[in-house]
Amino acid sequence: MTDVQTRTDVDTRCEHEQAGTHSTRRCVLLGAGGLGAAAVLAACGTSTTTTNPNGTDYAADPAPAGSKGAAAGGSTGGGSTTGGDSGGAAAGASLALVADVPTGGGIIAGDLVITQPKQGTFKAFTKICTHQGCEVNEVKDGTINCPCHGAKYSIEDGSVKGGPAPKPLAETKVKVDGDNIVAA
Repeated sequence: MTDVQTRTDVDTRCEHEQAGTHSTRRCVLLGAGGLGAAAVLAACGTSTTTTNPNGTDYAADPAPAGSKGAAAGGSTGGGSTTGGDSGGAAAGASLALVADVPTGGGIIAGDLVITQPKQGTFKAFTKICTHQGCEVNEVKDGTINCPCHGAKYSIEDGSVKGGPAPKPLAETKVKVDGDNIVAA
């Protein structure tokens, strides 16, 4: 059996003690417990900085394993790609070949989704889904599709066509230069 103290005349508060006196065991343990709790809470804190390419902060629900690798394979055709973020493509930099982008569809090239909604009209959007930052991985049946939670975007203007996405994909201006689609 455990001995339980039931006296009410015992002072359970930890007062500041005078120099030269010893702390009670209870005060030492309470102080150590408080420090431990503070360390745990500090380690569980959320960063206030964002590293998401479109400048917004998302919930800490990571993309499924392999989703970045699946989309990072570049274009589905032989177009050249450039590095950097979707908004940072240098003007005039070749992003893909005109022949590689199907009319009524599109391709994923580098950090962009390049579409051709109508013959001769090319658009480019970031491949970062606005829902939780996953990378879109497919252009099919007039939409740009995200594998993580089913968001769908229009190939014409990047607007949300379905799923949980809160806003459209960010657009990057492009133009045709000979056989190439380039950043405008």
